[in-house]
Amino acid sequence: MATNRTFTMIKPDAVENGHIGGILDKINAAGFRIVAMKMTRLSTQKAGEFYAVHSARPFYGELVEFMSSGHIVAAILEKTNAVEDFRKLIGATNPANAEEGTIRKQYAESIGRNAVHGSDSDENAQIEGDFFFSGLEKF
Repeated sequence: MATNRTFTMIKPDAVENGHIGGILDKINAAGFRIVAMKMTRLSTQKAGEFYAVHSARPFYGELVEFMSSGHIVAAILEKTNAVEDFRKLIGATNPANAEEGTIRKQYAESIGRNAVHGSDSDENAQIEGDFFFSGLEKF
């Protein structure tokens, strides 16, 4: 059953380049409601835990290093069909393949520095949101 919440993270490249406001504007304009949000910095250990699903992949070490290299903004978003609609809004992982108007087309630098994370399933949205937010932080 589809849920109406998804998880996103504005990654260190987009935070460093001053794109938090622009990305949040696109999220709001697309009809999402922010139900939890915080700026934080992942330790190498926490980044490794978050991306543990990719631990056997060759890019894992580079991903963990990148995600712990600066501040991130984590958020839980709400909207009907949230996961699918947000995946459309962020665009393809490779910004060169992303459609015009998507967050990655506008703000991503490369496949590795692709500005935002978006959950790929309702189950992962729940897991990822719970990784960053307690029940008292979700509205």
